[in-house]
Amino acid sequence: MPERLKVATVVGARPNFVKVAPLHHAIEAHNALGVAPLIDHVIIHTGQHYDDAMSAQFFRQFSLPRPQHHLDVGSGTHAEQTGTTMIRLEPVLAGLSPCWVVVVGDVNAALAGAITAKKLNLRVAHIEAGLRSNDWEMPEEINRVLTDRICDLLMTTSEFADANLRAEGTSPSRIVRVGNIMIDSLVKFLPTAETIPPERILGCNPGDDFVLLTLHRPSNVDSESQLRAIMTALVEIASELPVVFPVHPRTKQALERVGAVMQPGIWFAAPLGYVEMLALQNRARVIITDSGGIQEEAMMLGVPCVTLRTTTERPETLKVHGGTSRLATLTVDGIVASFREARGESRRRVSLPMWDGHTAGRIVAALVTHS
Repeated sequence: MPERLKVATVVGARPNFVKVAPLHHAIEAHNALGVAPLIDHVIIHTGQHYDDAMSAQFFRQFSLPRPQHHLDVGSGTHAEQTGTTMIRLEPVLAGLSPCWVVVVGDVNAALAGAITAKKLNLRVAHIEAGLRSNDWEMPEEINRVLTDRICDLLMTTSEFADANLRAEGTSPSRIVRVGNIMIDSLVKFLPTAETIPPERILGCNPGDDFVLLTLHRPSNVDSESQLRAIMTALVEIASELPVVFPVHPRTKQALERVGAVMQPGIWFAAPLGYVEMLALQNRARVIITDSGGIQEEAMMLGVPCVTLRTTTERPETLKVHGGTSRLATLTVDGIVASFREARGESRRRVSLPMWDGHTAGRIVAALVTHS
């Protein structure tokens, strides 16, 4: 085993930052013990999310160092982002020659990082391996499957992910269940979030009971008919409970294209920092989302959740498996009906094995053990 272990982590989008922060701090804790191998951690930011609201403020909140390398890829089509990332990442990885390249989740940066590293004969570890929606119209599903196929170490969140990989013929020697690293951030920041009232975040008080909405999936925001259906349902929902809607930049552009305007009971907000978003999630009566990560957070917080998708790669969050979420029929009536069902439920926190705030430490141990 080497005396020092160089680990390069490729990040690109807002969800990555929430997951890489615990890993970085776990590496610092490992190094503080002074036990070999010490780990040199290099963060490479592709720049898929690049403005302050979607990137820089997360590095500040999580006390992450500035990325040692920033590729400035920016926005574009999936092909543009993936291809540009590979072109700009190759010389960086070739120069670093790390023992491990770590990729996270299902964003374009994960697939681009995995392909580039393997072409350089570097070993790659994938955090959140094995998630499957079985919906091949989701670009993220393509990223998940292809990334897992070529990675050397597949670090999974749950038995569902393990089973998916085994069903695809993956050797058990490549699979290590470590838990859900995103919950590490939730556990760390929830005490702070619990002290922040919604009015401090929003500049106004939505009341004791409100709905929190997030919306960004291409299947929802790039289809004008689907987006109109969601917004029509939202107006009906807002007549029953206020709706707080932090708007993702690409969602804002889509809303402008369909001519969506302010409606009574709907509180539009700019993108929020992690702690502020967590505070709103924790206070919400119902969460409506198309985000996989927020499905998981809603379950851990015990908040009833409506998932605006026909499938999910996180089945453990669904009520049928003991979670707090349900998949909505994506029509006006279907969305409203799912909301009313969720509103009638009590809060119920759910705990899962290894979703305990210590996943990052298990990831560090796996990287060391498999070196």
